[in-house]
Amino acid sequence: MKNVLTIAGSDSSGGAGIQADIKTFAAHGVFGLSVITAVTAQNTQGVFAVQDITPDMIAKQMDAIFSDIDVAAVKIGMVSQSDSITTIAAKLREWGARNIVADTVMVSSSGYHLLNPAAEATLVRELLPLAAVVTPNIPEAEVITGRSIFTLADMEEAARVIFALGPQSVLMKGGHLEGDSIDILFDGHSFVYLDARRIVTKNTHGTGCTLSSAIAANLSRGLAAADAVAAAKAYITGAIEHSLSMGKGAGPTHHFYDLYKKAGMRCD
Repeated sequence: MKNVLTIAGSDSSGGAGIQADIKTFAAHGVFGLSVITAVTAQNTQGVFAVQDITPDMIAKQMDAIFSDIDVAAVKIGMVSQSDSITTIAAKLREWGARNIVADTVMVSSSGYHLLNPAAEATLVRELLPLAAVVTPNIPEAEVITGRSIFTLADMEEAARVIFALGPQSVLMKGGHLEGDSIDILFDGHSFVYLDARRIVTKNTHGTGCTLSSAIAANLSRGLAAADAVAAAKAYITGAIEHSLSMGKGAGPTHHFYDLYKKAGMRCD
């Protein structure tokens, strides 16, 4: 069994962050490891508080894992402070981490700033060049590139700009555009378009975390980037289709919907 590490924040409601990542890893048949960067107080209605883990403790968590366990892939999620980002990047280089997926988490869907604006340049400088795949949504890509994005052509140009910052490939997520959900994967040479019908639901908490974790899991099992992304796109589409109405706000996706169906269990 492959071991996959998530470096991210904890979501007390279980729909996003570390919890979503571990569930996604399990659904893909890989063993999940974690380095926690922050503890959040959040639920389906929003994020209410964040307490960052110190860079020293982040480094110690990473050393404990990499010194003992073979890590086949790494997913990076919420990292809010510059010092934490530089620590993570240094440790990833020190340990020769491979198959890194960087989910450029900046603002929660409820509007809470999960990345200190002063740390945005640090994230771009330190983490993007280490990534096999980077997965910005449109608002994040607008911050990274300084460009407005309204069309597929704008997404393509943003992907080119972000690719020039150092990652091996860029997955531009198009969920914020009107119409069906079209994502664009760019590897520096060509574009791959991943189209899926838009599922009308408010229960989309943790979709970005889940998608990036699925990509990392697929990379760990030897899939090429394009195949890893396509399989992850199919997985998150199903997870959204079978999402859970939980709480008073945006419920989580269903990470184990396929396993439930195979076992003859209800998916709702």
